[in-house]
Formats: sequence, C-alpha cells, structure tokens
Amino acid sequence: MNKPKIVRPEESKPAHALWFDRKKYVTINFMVQKPKDVQVDIQPDKLILCCKNETDDVYYNELHFYDKVQIHDSRERVYDRTINVLLRKMKPDYAWPRLQKDPAKASWISVDFDNWRDWEHEEDEGKEEYDHYVDMIREMANSDKGEAPDMGDLSDFVTSVVSCCPAELKQEVNGKKETIKGFHIKLQDTILFPEGGGQPDDHGFLGDVPVLRVTRQGPDALHFVASPLEVGQEVHVKVDWERRFDHMQQHSGQHLITALADTMFGYKTTSWELGRQRSTIELDTPCVKPGQLQELEECVNEKIRAHIPVMVQLLSIDDPAVEKVRSRGLPEDHAGPIRIIDIEGIDANMCCGTHVSNLGHLQVIKLLGTEKGKKNKTNLIFLTGKRVLKYAEKSYNTERSLVSLLKTGPDEHVEAVDKLQKSVKLLQKTNLCLLRDMAVLIAQSFKNDPHKDSFFTFHKKEGDNEFMNIIANEINTEETLVFLTVGEEKGPGLFLLAGPSELVTEMGPQVLELLQGKGAGKNGRFQGKANSLARRGEVEALLKQRCNQRNSQEE
Repeated sequence: MNKPKIVRPEESKPAHALWFDRKKYVTINFMVQKPKDVQVDIQPDKLILCCKNETDDVYYNELHFYDKVQIHDSRERVYDRTINVLLRKMKPDYAWPRLQKDPAKASWISVDFDNWRDWEHEEDEGKEEYDHYVDMIREMANSDKGEAPDMGDLSDFVTSVVSCCPAELKQEVNGKKETIKGFHIKLQDTILFPEGGGQPDDHGFLGDVPVLRVTRQGPDALHFVASPLEVGQEVHVKVDWERRFDHMQQHSGQHLITALADTMFGYKTTSWELGRQRSTIELDTPCVKPGQLQELEECVNEKIRAHIPVMVQLLSIDDPAVEKVRSRGLPEDHAGPIRIIDIEGIDANMCCGTHVSNLGHLQVIKLLGTEKGKKNKTNLIFLTGKRVLKYAEKSYNTERSLVSLLKTGPDEHVEAVDKLQKSVKLLQKTNLCLLRDMAVLIAQSFKNDPHKDSFFTFHKKEGDNEFMNIIANEINTEETLVFLTVGEEKGPGLFLLAGPSELVTEMGPQVLELLQGKGAGKNGRFQGKANSLARRGEVEALLKQRCNQRNSQEE
C-alpha cells in the first residue's frame, strides 16, 4: 500500500540530523524532543520527514541520498528524543562520503563522529537481531488480546485528610544518607500502595504536594510529605503511573516465575526483591541447571503469549478456600479480608501487592541468570516488560560502543578485552621496573653531586610509596633530610619525609597540616596521603629553612 503523500507545511524548520555510515546501512538520527504526528516517507533516492515536538514546533526535512537504498529493508523508530532512521544500502560495502547527493553541506546535517568508524570486517547482524527482538516485544504489547492497562479510576481520586503528624524520612542521596523533616499524612482512603510484600511503595501527589514515601501502619497507610496538610481537607490523590505499572509488571512476573518453578522443578520461593533495575527470586535449591533456566523462560513467555487472566479475590480468614492457596503466612498486624491473586489455571497466592489483570500486559520476561544465595539457596535474576526493552537497548548501545573502541565484532569482544588486560599487566610490570631503576638513578645522582647539601626534595607525577622509599633507602637519611611526593602537582597524592629522627618527628606534623593530609611516622620516616599538593613549595621552603638552622647550630 502506498503511503499518503507528505505535504510541506507552510511554516516549518528542519530537524537537526546526525548520521553515520556502516557496511550495509546508513543511520540518521533526527533530534526532536518528544516527537508526535511523525510522518516518514523513505524512497529509493530520498527521504521526507514531517513531525512536531512537545511544544508543537513543526519540523520538515527532505534530503536526496548520496546513493540508492532498499526501501523494503529500511525503517524508522520513534523515541523520546529522536527519530532514528535505518537505511539499507542498495550497494553494500560501498562507503558514503556524504549523506546527500548535493556536495553542498546542509546546515542541519552533522556527522555522528561517536559512531563513525572504519567498517572493514564489520558485522551488522547484531542490529538486525536487536530490531527483531524489539519488534517481538512491541508486537506482543500491541496484541488485540488483553486491553493495555491505564490509570482508569486512579486519575480522579479524591479523599480527605484524617491526621497530620511531624515525621522524619531517611533517604540516600548521591551515596550519602540524609534525614528529611516532614509529615506523615493519614487519609480516609488511598490509592497509593505502601511498601510491603517485597514490593516498593508508590509515589505520587496529594494535591500538588509530592508523596516521597508510603508505609503501612496496621490497616492504615502513612504518606510522607514535606509540607503539612490540614485535617479534614479534601485532597486529589494522584499516583505515579509509570512507577506503579513497572511494579505491577515485576510483581506479577514474580508470581508467574515462582509458580512455574515450583510446578516444573519443585523449587520453592523463599523470598524475593523488586529492585530498581532488576528483581531477584530466592529459590530453595542449591543450583538451577542452564537447561532448566531456558525451559523455565520459554514456559513463562508461552503463558504471557496466551494472555491468561489475572484476578483478585477477597476471602474471609475462615474461608476454607484460604487453605488451598500458596502463602508464606500473614503479617502479625494483618487486618481485614484475605487478598488472593489468581493467575487462571496456574497459581493462587495470598498477596497485598499491585498486579496486572492479564499476563499479556507483562509483554515478556527475561531470566538473566542465577547467583549463589544464602544458606544453600539460589537467587534467580529476572526482568519483566519495559525493563527488558530498556535492557536490550542498553546492551546494544554498549555493544556498539565496544565495537567502536575495540575495532572488532561483538563475537570477538571477550577475546579482545582479554588481550588488552594481558598487555596492560605486562606494561604495568615493565613500568614498575623502570620506576625502580629511575628511583635508584635519582638517588645516585644526588649522592654523586659534589655540591649537595643536607636537604633533598623530588616530585614525580607517576609513582608510588615503593618509588619514594627506594630513593630514601639509597640516600643516607641520617645526614640528609629527604622530602618526596608523587601525584598531581596541585591535587591529591602521597608524600614521604625521611631523615634524622628528631627532625622528622618535629617537622612531620607541620608537613601534614600544610598538605591537608593523613599519616604517621616512626624511626626517621613520616609518610601518608595528601589531599592537596598545592602547598608543596611552602613545605620545601619550611624544611630547607629548618635544615639551614640546624646546620648553623651544629657549626
């Protein structure tokens, strides 16, 4: 079917484009923030693109290719910040020196030097495999079976504030633990899930106030916010749907994996963790064989493709049906009915967490592998849904970067890195020997100097404690005060002060203070780490002055 003709808008501007050449393909990335209404027409000799960005600016690009392309094996993909076009060359192994037929360079076209390289011996199969994998996931997501989940009633939920009490929240920001002062808000009702059952809490808003943490206190949820709310006040509760749906996918994925691992191999789940990037199931077995892992992955994805319904049941605690479901027990402060998550024909399990309503919403599950767990158990690592897509894209980008750096195809990466590591070790060993020889020569040069005095100082950017100690050992430090440093001239580094014991003991702490360092000394040696060598010149002047004073006193 012919695509509708793209008409050039009256008011538009070209989108900036980055391009690079490959053995079989040419790639063009049009830089557009959150593109929408995207139209792309790829013809054998030209390409037309028309779209809008998030602020409704209109973009139109028309370019005539340097050489012809195969339109049936060329395609485009739309992402949050780019529209990526992959063009299959009509003539493979034929380099394009420029993108357009016209030798005059358009201002909106730039070469993507980060991805440009000599593509001799290059393999492009990795790109095709990646595209096929992405297509598979998206095809599953867009299937007619099982309507895609959305926020539904969660987008318009109003409740009232029951209580507001001062509270503190401990968080880790950039690796540092911080305590935030705020308030715990208790609501008449809530749609935000409190942390529990292996699943992290929801985030969202109470009105325009961000909810930073939700915890459970008996039957109630406590919402931590930075500013107070009045008791009795009505608030509009909004959930962070992207975070919620991600947790739904991972949690329902865990239920499916757990059920099938038990059914197929008798491996019981003893605990699980929903991590920020990947999730882990602890299985009560010393190991899982590779063949079993593959069989399990094939089975869980088969169930996803079958679009099996997932239902929620609420039962009273004395209902006989409760005894038939899988459970690791109820918490001591449990209140209310028992909540059962029922994957039709596969599993029924007590659970308080959030879940999808159909296995088709999981899209795909990838079992990354296993690690040795605690107490003779095995940790099974997995990804579900959108996380698989992100992982595939990240893996491909990493592979592409490695191809550029190592100048080899993906299949040779391990061998190439192994060779590099061996070369680095050899170079390090050679460098160490040279440094040792250099240290001896430096010391001998000083000793043979007929005009040498009682103070010697030396700085080298490359070096270590051994380098400095070799110099000090070669020089007679009973008569000479030696001050040595290695590292950046105005940055951090190492230092060594060696000489007459009483002089080193006296001057060591002063050197430490000037270099903003940490260290200690004994037996005529004082050494340590310097946070800054910027005042090294002041240290040298101070030590030389003290040596001169000592020499004057001895005369």
